[in-house]
Amino acid sequence: MPIAKEKPDCQPHIVERAPLINETSKVSPHLKFTDWLVPFSLLAVDYLAVLLGLFSAYWFRNLVLPNLEIESPFNSYPEFFYLVVPLFYLGFIFYEGLYLKRPPFWRISEKLFKISIYATAFTTWVMYFSGATQTISRPFIFFSWFFASISLILGRFLVKRIFMYLGLWKRQVIVVGSEQAVELLTNAFNDEPELGYQILGVIKAGAEKEHLRSLYPILGDLNHLEQTIIETGVSEVIIAMPELANEKLLEIVYQVQSLVKRVIIVPNLVGLPLINLEAASFFNQKAIMLSVRNNLLSSPNRLLKRLFDLGMGLLLLIPSLPMMAIIAVLVKLDSHGSVLHNGKRLGKNGKEFVCYKFRTMYLEGDAMLSKYLEENMDAKEEWEQFAKLRTFDPRVTKVGKWLRKLSLDELPQLFNVISGEMSLVGPRPYLPRERIKMNYYVETILETTPGITGLWQVRGRNNIDFLGRLSLDSWYVRNWSLWLDISLLVRTIKVVLFRHGAA
Repeated sequence: MPIAKEKPDCQPHIVERAPLINETSKVSPHLKFTDWLVPFSLLAVDYLAVLLGLFSAYWFRNLVLPNLEIESPFNSYPEFFYLVVPLFYLGFIFYEGLYLKRPPFWRISEKLFKISIYATAFTTWVMYFSGATQTISRPFIFFSWFFASISLILGRFLVKRIFMYLGLWKRQVIVVGSEQAVELLTNAFNDEPELGYQILGVIKAGAEKEHLRSLYPILGDLNHLEQTIIETGVSEVIIAMPELANEKLLEIVYQVQSLVKRVIIVPNLVGLPLINLEAASFFNQKAIMLSVRNNLLSSPNRLLKRLFDLGMGLLLLIPSLPMMAIIAVLVKLDSHGSVLHNGKRLGKNGKEFVCYKFRTMYLEGDAMLSKYLEENMDAKEEWEQFAKLRTFDPRVTKVGKWLRKLSLDELPQLFNVISGEMSLVGPRPYLPRERIKMNYYVETILETTPGITGLWQVRGRNNIDFLGRLSLDSWYVRNWSLWLDISLLVRTIKVVLFRHGAA
Protein backbone atom coordinates (compact mmCIF):
# COMPACT_ATOMS: atom_id res chain seq x y z
CA MET A 1 0.00 0.00 0.00
CA PRO A 2 1.50 3.39 -0.90
CA ILE A 3 2.31 5.76 1.92
CA ALA A 4 -0.06 8.70 2.13
CA LYS A 5 1.70 12.03 2.09
CA GLU A 6 0.75 14.77 4.46
CA LYS A 7 -1.14 17.47 2.61
CA PRO A 8 -3.43 19.20 5.06
CA ASP A 9 -5.01 21.34 2.38
CA CYS A 10 -6.26 18.35 0.37
CA GLN A 11 -6.41 15.64 3.05
CA PRO A 12 -8.04 17.21 6.10
CA HIS A 13 -9.02 13.79 7.51
CA ILE A 14 -5.41 12.91 8.41
CA VAL A 15 -4.59 13.63 12.04
CA GLU A 16 -1.84 16.03 12.91
CA ARG A 17 1.35 14.10 13.65
CA ALA A 18 3.48 14.69 16.67
CA PRO A 19 7.16 15.16 15.85
CA LEU A 20 8.60 11.74 15.14
CA ILE A 21 10.80 10.16 17.76
CA ASN A 22 14.06 12.05 18.08
CA GLU A 23 17.37 10.49 17.15
CA THR A 24 18.19 9.40 20.69
CA SER A 25 14.88 7.55 20.99
CA LYS A 26 15.24 5.54 17.80
CA VAL A 27 16.04 1.89 18.03
CA SER A 28 19.77 1.73 18.51
CA PRO A 29 21.91 0.19 15.77
CA HIS A 30 23.29 -2.02 18.56
CA LEU A 31 19.99 -3.89 18.54
CA LYS A 32 21.51 -6.44 16.17
CA PHE A 33 24.29 -6.97 18.70
CA THR A 34 21.79 -7.59 21.51
CA ASP A 35 19.83 -9.94 19.26
CA TRP A 36 22.51 -12.55 19.80
CA LEU A 37 24.07 -11.21 23.02
CA VAL A 38 20.93 -11.74 25.12
CA PRO A 39 20.17 -15.34 24.00
CA PHE A 40 23.81 -16.43 24.37
CA SER A 41 23.99 -14.78 27.80
CA LEU A 42 20.84 -16.64 28.85
CA LEU A 43 22.38 -19.84 27.50
CA ALA A 44 25.53 -19.32 29.60
CA VAL A 45 23.51 -18.48 32.72
CA ASP A 46 21.34 -21.58 32.25
CA TYR A 47 24.43 -23.77 31.92
CA LEU A 48 25.92 -22.37 35.13
CA ALA A 49 22.54 -22.65 36.88
CA VAL A 50 22.31 -26.35 36.01
CA LEU A 51 25.81 -26.97 37.36
CA LEU A 52 24.97 -25.02 40.50
CA GLY A 53 21.85 -27.15 40.93
CA LEU A 54 23.83 -30.37 40.54
CA PHE A 55 26.52 -29.29 43.02
CA SER A 56 23.82 -28.14 45.47
CA ALA A 57 22.07 -31.49 45.14
CA TYR A 58 25.31 -33.34 45.91
CA TRP A 59 26.02 -31.09 48.91
CA PHE A 60 22.47 -31.44 50.25
CA ARG A 61 22.48 -35.21 49.77
CA ASN A 62 25.66 -35.48 51.88
CA LEU A 63 24.12 -33.16 54.46
CA VAL A 64 20.95 -35.21 55.02
CA LEU A 65 22.62 -38.64 54.51
CA PRO A 66 26.13 -38.18 55.94
CA ASN A 67 26.57 -41.85 56.88
CA LEU A 68 26.16 -43.13 53.31
CA GLU A 69 29.38 -42.08 51.67
CA ILE A 70 29.48 -42.07 47.87
CA GLU A 71 32.06 -40.96 45.37
CA SER A 72 31.39 -37.62 43.77
CA PRO A 73 29.55 -38.14 40.46
CA PHE A 74 31.55 -35.21 39.09
CA ASN A 75 34.72 -37.26 39.56
CA SER A 76 33.22 -40.56 38.38
CA TYR A 77 31.50 -39.21 35.26
CA PRO A 78 32.91 -35.71 34.64
CA GLU A 79 31.95 -35.52 30.94
CA PHE A 80 28.42 -36.67 31.71
CA PHE A 81 27.68 -34.18 34.48
CA TYR A 82 29.66 -31.25 33.10
CA LEU A 83 28.47 -31.59 29.50
CA VAL A 84 25.77 -34.17 28.73
CA VAL A 85 23.35 -33.39 31.59
CA PRO A 86 23.47 -29.60 31.03
CA LEU A 87 22.88 -30.23 27.32
CA PHE A 88 19.68 -32.11 28.19
CA TYR A 89 18.42 -29.06 30.07
CA LEU A 90 19.54 -26.55 27.45
CA GLY A 91 18.00 -28.64 24.69
CA PHE A 92 14.58 -28.69 26.37
CA ILE A 93 14.82 -24.96 27.12
CA PHE A 94 15.67 -24.25 23.49
CA TYR A 95 12.79 -26.45 22.33
CA GLU A 96 10.38 -24.41 24.47
CA GLY A 97 11.66 -21.24 22.78
CA LEU A 98 12.80 -19.59 26.01
CA TYR A 99 15.86 -18.05 24.39
CA LEU A 100 13.84 -16.04 21.88
CA LYS A 101 10.30 -15.72 23.25
CA ARG A 102 9.35 -13.37 26.08
CA PRO A 103 6.58 -14.97 28.13
CA PRO A 104 5.72 -13.56 31.60
CA PHE A 105 8.06 -14.56 34.41
CA TRP A 106 5.62 -16.94 36.08
CA ARG A 107 4.99 -18.72 32.79
CA ILE A 108 8.77 -19.09 32.34
CA SER A 109 9.04 -20.45 35.89
CA GLU A 110 6.37 -23.03 35.16
CA LYS A 111 8.14 -24.14 31.98
CA LEU A 112 11.55 -24.35 33.69
CA PHE A 113 10.01 -26.40 36.50
CA LYS A 114 8.60 -28.88 33.99
CA ILE A 115 11.81 -28.86 31.93
CA SER A 116 13.74 -29.92 35.04
CA ILE A 117 11.41 -32.88 35.41
CA TYR A 118 11.89 -33.90 31.77
CA ALA A 119 15.67 -33.47 31.91
CA THR A 120 15.96 -35.43 35.17
CA ALA A 121 13.83 -38.26 33.77
CA PHE A 122 15.89 -38.35 30.57
CA THR A 123 19.12 -38.29 32.59
CA THR A 124 17.91 -41.19 34.73
CA TRP A 125 16.95 -43.15 31.62
CA VAL A 126 20.40 -42.65 30.07
CA MET A 127 22.19 -43.57 33.31
CA TYR A 128 20.05 -46.69 33.67
CA PHE A 129 21.00 -48.05 30.25
CA SER A 130 24.64 -47.07 30.70
CA GLY A 131 24.82 -48.80 34.11
CA ALA A 132 25.71 -45.57 35.94
CA THR A 133 22.72 -45.84 38.30
CA GLN A 134 24.54 -48.56 40.23
CA THR A 135 27.13 -46.07 41.48
CA ILE A 136 25.15 -42.82 41.57
CA SER A 137 22.96 -42.00 44.57
CA ARG A 138 19.24 -41.99 43.86
CA PRO A 139 18.55 -39.18 46.39
CA PHE A 140 21.15 -37.14 44.49
CA ILE A 141 19.13 -37.57 41.29
CA PHE A 142 15.94 -36.41 43.03
CA PHE A 143 17.63 -33.43 44.67
CA SER A 144 19.23 -32.45 41.37
CA TRP A 145 15.76 -31.95 39.87
CA PHE A 146 14.70 -29.68 42.73
CA PHE A 147 17.88 -27.59 42.97
CA ALA A 148 18.33 -27.31 39.20
CA SER A 149 14.81 -25.95 38.76
CA ILE A 150 15.31 -23.41 41.55
CA SER A 151 18.71 -22.36 40.16
CA LEU A 152 17.32 -21.94 36.65
CA ILE A 153 14.40 -19.81 37.83
CA LEU A 154 16.55 -17.59 40.06
CA GLY A 155 19.24 -17.32 37.38
CA ARG A 156 16.71 -16.18 34.80
CA PHE A 157 15.24 -13.66 37.21
CA LEU A 158 18.60 -12.14 38.14
CA VAL A 159 20.07 -11.97 34.64
CA LYS A 160 16.93 -10.32 33.26
CA ARG A 161 17.03 -7.77 36.05
CA ILE A 162 20.63 -7.00 35.07
CA PHE A 163 19.66 -6.75 31.40
CA MET A 164 16.81 -4.40 32.33
CA TYR A 165 19.17 -2.23 34.36
CA LEU A 166 21.65 -2.05 31.48
CA GLY A 167 18.92 -1.40 28.95
CA LEU A 168 19.69 -4.58 26.99
CA TRP A 169 16.30 -6.15 27.60
CA LYS A 170 14.30 -3.21 26.30
CA ARG A 171 12.26 -3.87 23.18
CA GLN A 172 10.60 -0.82 21.68
CA VAL A 173 7.25 -1.26 19.96
CA ILE A 174 4.60 0.81 18.19
CA VAL A 175 0.99 0.26 19.17
CA VAL A 176 -1.75 0.55 16.57
CA GLY A 177 -4.96 0.94 18.47
CA SER A 178 -7.40 2.88 20.59
CA GLU A 179 -6.84 4.79 23.80
CA GLN A 180 -8.41 2.02 25.87
CA ALA A 181 -6.15 -0.60 24.26
CA VAL A 182 -3.04 1.49 24.92
CA GLU A 183 -3.97 1.88 28.59
CA LEU A 184 -4.57 -1.88 28.87
CA LEU A 185 -1.17 -2.67 27.35
CA THR A 186 0.52 -0.08 29.56
CA ASN A 187 -0.88 -1.73 32.70
CA ALA A 188 0.05 -5.19 31.41
CA PHE A 189 3.65 -4.16 30.68
CA ASN A 190 3.94 -2.47 34.09
CA ASP A 191 2.70 -5.65 35.79
CA GLU A 192 5.19 -7.79 33.83
CA PRO A 193 8.39 -5.71 33.49
CA GLU A 194 10.31 -8.85 32.52
CA LEU A 195 8.62 -8.69 29.13
CA GLY A 196 10.84 -5.70 28.38
CA TYR A 197 8.36 -3.96 26.09
CA GLN A 198 8.50 -0.18 25.85
CA ILE A 199 5.81 1.66 23.90
CA LEU A 200 7.54 4.14 21.62
CA GLY A 201 4.41 5.77 20.27
CA VAL A 202 0.87 5.23 19.06
CA ILE A 203 -0.73 5.04 15.65
CA LYS A 204 -4.30 6.18 16.16
CA ALA A 205 -6.94 3.89 14.77
CA GLY A 206 -9.74 6.43 14.84
CA ALA A 207 -10.97 9.59 16.48
CA GLU A 208 -9.34 9.58 19.90
CA LYS A 209 -9.30 11.92 22.83
CA GLU A 210 -6.46 14.38 22.91
CA HIS A 211 -5.22 13.35 26.37
CA LEU A 212 -3.77 10.20 24.78
CA ARG A 213 -0.89 12.50 23.87
CA SER A 214 0.04 12.72 27.56
CA LEU A 215 0.75 8.98 27.65
CA TYR A 216 2.76 8.45 24.47
CA PRO A 217 3.51 10.46 21.31
CA ILE A 218 0.88 10.13 18.60
CA LEU A 219 2.81 9.22 15.49
CA GLY A 220 -0.11 9.65 13.12
CA ASP A 221 -2.96 7.53 11.85
CA LEU A 222 -3.01 4.39 9.69
CA ASN A 223 -1.82 6.40 6.69
CA HIS A 224 1.50 6.99 8.49
CA LEU A 225 2.08 3.41 9.61
CA GLU A 226 4.69 2.27 7.10
CA GLN A 227 6.57 5.56 7.22
CA THR A 228 6.65 5.51 11.03
CA ILE A 229 8.01 1.96 11.15
CA ILE A 230 10.80 2.86 8.73
CA GLU A 231 11.74 6.08 10.53
CA THR A 232 11.73 4.63 14.05
CA GLY A 233 13.28 1.30 13.11
CA VAL A 234 11.11 -0.76 15.47
CA SER A 235 11.14 -4.53 14.96
CA GLU A 236 7.69 -5.22 16.45
CA VAL A 237 4.23 -3.72 16.01
CA ILE A 238 1.27 -4.40 18.30
CA ILE A 239 -2.19 -4.20 16.75
CA ALA A 240 -4.77 -3.71 19.50
CA MET A 241 -8.05 -3.05 17.69
CA PRO A 242 -10.49 -5.85 18.61
CA GLU A 243 -13.36 -3.96 16.97
CA LEU A 244 -11.59 -3.81 13.59
CA ALA A 245 -13.18 -5.67 10.68
CA ASN A 246 -11.27 -8.77 9.60
CA GLU A 247 -10.54 -7.45 6.10
CA LYS A 248 -9.03 -4.24 7.48
CA LEU A 249 -6.99 -6.18 10.02
CA LEU A 250 -5.56 -8.40 7.28
CA GLU A 251 -4.73 -5.32 5.23
CA ILE A 252 -2.74 -3.81 8.10
CA VAL A 253 -0.93 -7.09 8.86
CA TYR A 254 0.17 -7.58 5.25
CA GLN A 255 1.10 -3.92 5.05
CA VAL A 256 3.65 -4.07 7.88
CA GLN A 257 4.71 -7.73 7.98
CA SER A 258 7.61 -7.22 5.57
CA LEU A 259 8.89 -4.26 7.60
CA VAL A 260 9.11 -5.85 11.06
CA LYS A 261 10.19 -9.12 12.61
CA ARG A 262 6.94 -9.69 14.44
CA VAL A 263 3.33 -8.48 14.35
CA ILE A 264 1.46 -8.97 17.64
CA ILE A 265 -2.35 -8.99 17.57
CA VAL A 266 -4.27 -8.37 20.80
CA PRO A 267 -7.81 -9.84 20.53
CA ASN A 268 -10.67 -9.03 22.84
CA LEU A 269 -10.79 -12.12 25.09
CA VAL A 270 -11.45 -10.32 28.37
CA GLY A 271 -13.22 -12.65 30.80
CA LEU A 272 -12.21 -15.91 29.15
CA PRO A 273 -10.10 -18.40 31.16
CA LEU A 274 -6.92 -17.68 29.22
CA ILE A 275 -4.46 -19.88 31.14
CA ASN A 276 -6.13 -23.07 29.90
CA LEU A 277 -6.94 -21.72 26.45
CA GLU A 278 -5.94 -24.02 23.58
CA ALA A 279 -5.84 -23.15 19.89
CA ALA A 280 -6.32 -25.52 16.98
CA SER A 281 -5.51 -24.44 13.42
CA PHE A 282 -7.41 -25.42 10.28
CA PHE A 283 -5.03 -24.73 7.42
CA ASN A 284 -7.40 -25.42 4.53
CA GLN A 285 -10.10 -23.18 5.99
CA LYS A 286 -7.53 -20.64 7.28
CA ALA A 287 -9.22 -20.51 10.67
CA ILE A 288 -8.50 -21.29 14.30
CA MET A 289 -10.65 -22.80 17.03
CA LEU A 290 -10.23 -21.87 20.70
CA SER A 291 -11.13 -24.39 23.37
CA VAL A 292 -11.56 -23.62 27.07
CA ARG A 293 -11.44 -26.19 29.88
CA ASN A 294 -12.81 -25.89 33.39
CA ASN A 295 -9.94 -27.60 35.20
CA LEU A 296 -11.65 -27.62 38.59
CA LEU A 297 -14.47 -29.80 37.25
CA SER A 298 -11.95 -32.55 36.55
CA SER A 299 -11.78 -35.21 39.28
CA PRO A 300 -8.01 -35.84 38.83
CA ASN A 301 -7.35 -32.09 39.14
CA ARG A 302 -9.49 -31.83 42.26
CA LEU A 303 -7.56 -34.76 43.75
CA LEU A 304 -4.24 -33.13 42.77
CA LYS A 305 -5.25 -29.86 44.42
CA ARG A 306 -6.36 -31.71 47.57
CA LEU A 307 -3.12 -33.71 47.80
CA PHE A 308 -1.11 -30.51 47.35
CA ASP A 309 -3.10 -28.77 50.09
CA LEU A 310 -2.73 -31.72 52.44
CA GLY A 311 1.01 -32.15 51.91
CA MET A 312 1.92 -28.46 51.94
CA GLY A 313 -0.56 -27.77 54.76
CA LEU A 314 1.11 -30.32 57.05
CA LEU A 315 4.52 -28.98 56.06
CA LEU A 316 3.47 -25.47 57.12
CA LEU A 317 1.44 -26.47 60.17
CA ILE A 318 4.15 -28.34 62.09
CA PRO A 319 6.67 -25.44 62.35
CA SER A 320 3.79 -22.98 62.93
CA LEU A 321 2.56 -24.65 66.12
CA PRO A 322 5.07 -22.95 68.49
CA MET A 323 4.31 -19.56 66.91
CA MET A 324 0.57 -20.13 67.31
CA ALA A 325 1.09 -20.94 71.00
CA ILE A 326 2.91 -17.62 71.53
CA ILE A 327 0.23 -15.69 69.63
CA ALA A 328 -2.50 -17.33 71.71
CA VAL A 329 -0.86 -16.08 74.91
CA LEU A 330 -0.51 -12.54 73.51
CA VAL A 331 -4.15 -12.43 72.40
CA LYS A 332 -5.30 -13.60 75.84
CA LEU A 333 -3.19 -11.00 77.67
CA ASP A 334 -4.23 -8.15 75.36
CA SER A 335 -8.03 -8.29 75.85
CA HIS A 336 -10.68 -10.44 77.46
CA GLY A 337 -12.39 -13.11 75.40
CA SER A 338 -11.53 -16.32 73.61
CA VAL A 339 -8.28 -16.76 71.72
CA LEU A 340 -9.97 -17.87 68.49
CA HIS A 341 -12.69 -16.22 66.46
CA ASN A 342 -14.84 -18.99 65.01
CA GLY A 343 -16.86 -17.38 62.24
CA LYS A 344 -19.24 -18.96 59.74
CA ARG A 345 -18.10 -18.79 56.10
CA LEU A 346 -19.37 -20.06 52.76
CA GLY A 347 -17.53 -23.18 51.64
CA LYS A 348 -17.65 -25.37 48.56
CA ASN A 349 -21.12 -25.57 46.98
CA GLY A 350 -22.31 -22.93 49.46
CA LYS A 351 -22.03 -25.20 52.49
CA GLU A 352 -21.26 -23.20 55.64
CA PHE A 353 -18.28 -24.09 57.82
CA VAL A 354 -16.47 -22.68 60.86
CA CYS A 355 -13.41 -20.67 59.79
CA TYR A 356 -10.72 -20.44 62.48
CA LYS A 357 -8.81 -17.21 63.06
CA PHE A 358 -7.05 -15.62 65.99
CA ARG A 359 -9.35 -13.06 67.53
CA THR A 360 -8.25 -9.57 66.52
CA MET A 361 -11.32 -7.61 67.71
CA TYR A 362 -12.91 -6.67 71.02
CA LEU A 363 -15.94 -8.75 72.01
CA GLU A 364 -18.18 -5.67 71.84
CA GLY A 365 -16.91 -4.93 68.32
CA ASP A 366 -20.34 -4.81 66.62
CA ALA A 367 -21.59 -2.08 68.93
CA MET A 368 -18.33 -0.15 68.53
CA LEU A 369 -18.62 -0.37 64.74
CA SER A 370 -22.24 0.84 64.63
CA LYS A 371 -21.42 3.84 66.76
CA TYR A 372 -18.31 4.67 64.73
CA LEU A 373 -20.16 4.50 61.39
CA GLU A 374 -22.94 6.75 62.70
CA GLU A 375 -20.39 9.38 63.69
CA ASN A 376 -18.14 9.11 60.58
CA MET A 377 -19.81 9.34 57.17
CA ASP A 378 -16.52 8.76 55.30
CA ALA A 379 -16.01 5.53 57.21
CA LYS A 380 -19.60 4.51 56.43
CA GLU A 381 -19.02 5.01 52.67
CA GLU A 382 -15.76 3.06 52.92
CA TRP A 383 -17.57 0.20 54.69
CA GLU A 384 -20.29 0.09 52.04
CA GLN A 385 -17.75 0.02 49.19
CA PHE A 386 -15.11 -2.35 50.58
CA ALA A 387 -17.10 -4.30 53.23
CA LYS A 388 -14.31 -3.40 55.68
CA LEU A 389 -12.49 -0.39 57.13
CA ARG A 390 -9.03 -0.05 55.60
CA THR A 391 -7.60 2.93 57.49
CA PHE A 392 -8.90 2.72 61.06
CA ASP A 393 -11.17 0.12 62.61
CA PRO A 394 -12.16 0.80 66.25
CA ARG A 395 -12.96 -2.88 66.81
CA VAL A 396 -9.36 -4.07 66.31
CA THR A 397 -7.22 -4.72 69.41
CA LYS A 398 -3.58 -3.67 69.79
CA VAL A 399 -2.25 -7.18 69.21
CA GLY A 400 -4.86 -7.73 66.51
CA LYS A 401 -3.53 -4.77 64.53
CA TRP A 402 -0.11 -6.40 64.18
CA LEU A 403 -1.52 -9.85 63.58
CA ARG A 404 -3.50 -8.46 60.64
CA LYS A 405 -0.55 -6.59 59.20
CA LEU A 406 1.51 -9.79 59.14
CA SER A 407 -1.49 -12.03 58.30
CA LEU A 408 -0.68 -14.14 61.36
CA ASP A 409 -4.31 -14.11 62.47
CA GLU A 410 -5.01 -16.59 59.64
CA LEU A 411 -2.56 -19.28 60.83
CA PRO A 412 -5.30 -21.39 62.51
CA GLN A 413 -6.90 -21.76 59.07
CA LEU A 414 -4.24 -24.39 58.38
CA PHE A 415 -6.48 -26.68 60.45
CA ASN A 416 -9.31 -25.87 58.03
CA VAL A 417 -7.01 -26.82 55.17
CA ILE A 418 -6.10 -30.17 56.74
CA SER A 419 -9.79 -30.95 57.33
CA GLY A 420 -10.64 -30.12 53.72
CA GLU A 421 -12.90 -27.14 54.46
CA MET A 422 -10.41 -24.69 52.94
CA SER A 423 -7.54 -24.67 50.49
CA LEU A 424 -4.17 -22.95 50.74
CA VAL A 425 -5.10 -20.97 47.63
CA GLY A 426 -8.60 -20.16 46.51
CA PRO A 427 -11.37 -17.57 46.51
CA ARG A 428 -11.86 -15.38 49.55
CA PRO A 429 -13.97 -17.06 52.30
CA TYR A 430 -17.17 -15.02 52.09
CA LEU A 431 -19.64 -14.41 54.89
CA PRO A 432 -23.09 -16.02 54.57
CA ARG A 433 -24.70 -12.56 54.54
CA GLU A 434 -22.53 -11.58 51.57
CA ARG A 435 -24.00 -14.29 49.36
CA ILE A 436 -26.81 -12.07 48.10
CA LYS A 437 -24.26 -9.40 47.08
CA MET A 438 -22.18 -11.89 45.04
CA ASN A 439 -24.76 -11.81 42.21
CA TYR A 440 -23.92 -14.00 39.20
CA TYR A 441 -20.39 -14.65 40.51
CA VAL A 442 -21.70 -16.88 43.28
CA GLU A 443 -22.03 -20.13 41.31
CA THR A 444 -18.51 -19.89 39.86
CA ILE A 445 -16.81 -18.91 43.12
CA LEU A 446 -18.50 -21.65 45.15
CA GLU A 447 -17.33 -24.36 42.73
CA THR A 448 -14.25 -24.83 44.91
CA THR A 449 -13.16 -24.41 48.52
CA PRO A 450 -12.11 -20.92 49.70
CA GLY A 451 -8.45 -20.25 50.31
CA ILE A 452 -6.18 -18.74 52.94
CA THR A 453 -4.68 -16.68 50.14
CA GLY A 454 -5.56 -15.97 46.54
CA LEU A 455 -5.54 -13.37 43.80
CA TRP A 456 -7.36 -10.92 46.06
CA GLN A 457 -4.44 -11.23 48.51
CA VAL A 458 -1.60 -10.59 46.07
CA ARG A 459 -3.33 -7.96 43.91
CA GLY A 460 -4.01 -5.37 46.58
CA ARG A 461 -5.93 -6.95 49.47
CA ASN A 462 -7.79 -4.02 51.10
CA ASN A 463 -7.21 -1.72 48.12
CA ILE A 464 -9.70 -3.77 46.04
CA ASP A 465 -13.41 -3.17 46.46
CA PHE A 466 -15.98 -5.92 46.89
CA LEU A 467 -16.84 -6.26 43.20
CA GLY A 468 -13.14 -6.32 42.36
CA ARG A 469 -12.62 -9.25 44.73
CA LEU A 470 -15.52 -11.12 43.14
CA SER A 471 -14.04 -10.62 39.69
CA LEU A 472 -10.59 -11.85 40.79
CA ASP A 473 -12.02 -14.88 42.56
CA SER A 474 -14.11 -15.94 39.56
CA TRP A 475 -11.07 -15.49 37.30
CA TYR A 476 -9.04 -17.76 39.59
CA VAL A 477 -11.66 -20.53 39.50
CA ARG A 478 -11.88 -20.46 35.70
CA ASN A 479 -8.11 -20.33 35.23
CA TRP A 480 -6.96 -22.76 37.93
CA SER A 481 -3.77 -24.73 37.57
CA LEU A 482 -1.43 -26.24 40.14
CA TRP A 483 1.32 -23.87 39.05
CA LEU A 484 -1.04 -20.92 39.58
CA ASP A 485 -1.47 -22.06 43.20
CA ILE A 486 2.30 -22.36 43.66
CA SER A 487 2.98 -18.94 42.15
CA LEU A 488 0.28 -17.28 44.29
CA LEU A 489 1.76 -18.84 47.44
CA VAL A 490 5.17 -17.41 46.57
CA ARG A 491 3.70 -13.99 45.76
CA THR A 492 1.81 -13.99 49.06
CA ILE A 493 5.10 -14.20 50.95
CA LYS A 494 6.26 -11.03 49.17
CA VAL A 495 2.96 -9.24 49.87
CA VAL A 496 3.04 -10.14 53.57
CA LEU A 497 6.70 -9.20 54.01
CA PHE A 498 6.20 -5.78 52.42
CA ARG A 499 2.70 -5.37 53.83
CA HIS A 500 1.08 -4.35 50.55
CA GLY A 501 -2.56 -3.51 51.18
CA ALA A 502 -2.48 -4.90 54.71
CA ALA A 503 -5.25 -4.03 57.10
